Amino acid sequence: MKSTVETLSPTRVRLAIEVPFAELEPSLRKAYREIGRQVTVPGFRQGKVPTAVIDQRVGRGAVLNEAVQEAIPEHILAAVREHDLKTLGRPEVEITEFADREPLKFTAEVDVRPEITLPDLSTIEVTVDELKIDDSEVDEQVNGLRERFATLKTVERAAAEGDYVQLDLAATVDGEEVPGGSASNISHEVGSKQLLPGLDEVLVGMSAGDTRTFTTQLVGGDFAGRDADVEVTVRTVKEKELPELDDEFAGMASEFDSLEELRNDLRERVTRGKKVEQIYAARDKALEQLVAAAEVPAPEGVVKEEVEHRKQAMVDQLERIGASMEEYLSAEEKTEEQIDAELAEAATEGVKIQLLLDTLADAEDVQVSDDEFGHEIVHRAQRAGMAPQQYYDQLVRSGAAPAVFGDVRRGKALATVLEKVKITDTAGNEINLDELREAGEDEHAHEH
Repeated sequence: MKSTVETLSPTRVRLAIEVPFAELEPSLRKAYREIGRQVTVPGFRQGKVPTAVIDQRVGRGAVLNEAVQEAIPEHILAAVREHDLKTLGRPEVEITEFADREPLKFTAEVDVRPEITLPDLSTIEVTVDELKIDDSEVDEQVNGLRERFATLKTVERAAAEGDYVQLDLAATVDGEEVPGGSASNISHEVGSKQLLPGLDEVLVGMSAGDTRTFTTQLVGGDFAGRDADVEVTVRTVKEKELPELDDEFAGMASEFDSLEELRNDLRERVTRGKKVEQIYAARDKALEQLVAAAEVPAPEGVVKEEVEHRKQAMVDQLERIGASMEEYLSAEEKTEEQIDAELAEAATEGVKIQLLLDTLADAEDVQVSDDEFGHEIVHRAQRAGMAPQQYYDQLVRSGAAPAVFGDVRRGKALATVLEKVKITDTAGNEINLDELREAGEDEHAHEH
């Protein structure tokens, strides 16, 4: 095999590869075996059909084509190794010359990892917001707890925003009942906007036993996009009663005996959360500066693949909640072109960061231990609701295990960035990264 490499851009090369016909013989024999197992010829056992008969039945051209398709990837890999290329994404292949018993000539354009000159990390300075905790933030946490321990009390008055009502719904379009458009004894918080558009406005002022009809546009089903008349009947009205803020409430809502102890604990949690926010802000600003300083280019092919992957993930997520891309675009008041542009911008930035961290990991000789990789597998398996071994086996089958390994390695490279850059807050105080990291670990443990 002979190969040459032509640099098309800092992120893309074209390989020109020539393979003598003799080197295609193993792939040709394999192609004959595969096709021989698929065809049935009277007088021959399956898999024992002579090559001449296969040529007659299937055609020599079909066999050659299968052999070439099987041989191309391994010769691309050999050329990549020969020229010591760090490829990214899938190659675009074009066969330029091939005939029976003649050399195979083809080209393969592929994105490659660009040469990146890393700046001195110690010269990078980032500023994050000063850590301030206001009493109102603690009050918000306390009120959240009160909401969780609230009780509902039936009242003999008209419903107001914030009340809970039990109600019946029945939807019709031009007098015809909408399939699945009726429901009984639904509990709904007035003003929450969780059900049909226009419902909350109608409910305000209704009392138990009242019935009203309003018009709303349906977003799904056979009548999607059409106006429906919805009859709503209120069965009961209940108001939310919050517990008194005292030591008794603290004992009921937490492990603390006094309200003061509870507030102190909530203040510590808010503080931990803000320290984690400082980590994220420092990370994002440091990476932004590094990408700009290193002038990292983004390989177009890799970005295109990433955009396709992100868009498909978005479609899959919408389908899981019973929505479509068209409905999402309508709700967001955006066009598909705008979504594509947003995805492309995010994907470009993401790819640049990956390339930067990969380069940094190489420069720092970052290694990933079996324990570190295993910890990541366990963490991802928990999020996916799967057993760790089952999750790992699935990764191996799909070929995604190296990508997860790469994510762990980039994470360690990112930790190196945060250790070496200078982080200060808006008040001029230098941020202690160890304290931030401990806060993040505490918050992570608390979540679990």
